Amino acid sequence: MSPEELNTLARRVLDAAFRVHTTLGPGLLENAYTACLIYELRRAGLDVKTEVPVPVVYEGVKLTDVGYRSDILVANELVIEMKSLEAIAPVHLSQLISYLKLSDRRLGLLLNFNVERFKDGIYRRVNGL
Repeated sequence: MSPEELNTLARRVLDAAFRVHTTLGPGLLENAYTACLIYELRRAGLDVKTEVPVPVVYEGVKLTDVGYRSDILVANELVIEMKSLEAIAPVHLSQLISYLKLSDRRLGLLLNFNVERFKDGIYRRVNGL
């Protein structure tokens, strides 16, 4: 997928996420926002996978059952980490960056729905674009 196509995909995901936040507002559990976003993305015709294992390669061996899972993977390209927290800590952004590197994907979004203005809850990270 070209960088332009990836940016278009990210915009579609963010449009759906804005709809979810506008409808539900802040204050719910992460699972509620995740389920609604998955519904919106699938309704938009996007390929969506959930709880996708993120492997660790150690000494040339791919270890897939080490407990790392990305919340949502869209079009096998865009990693989405969902949060509903009072504040995003550096460790949350590090998690997204690690998932991008480990899965060899280029673009990730961390979406925190527990904010009054959703634009304040969007974090975009790039791996090698």
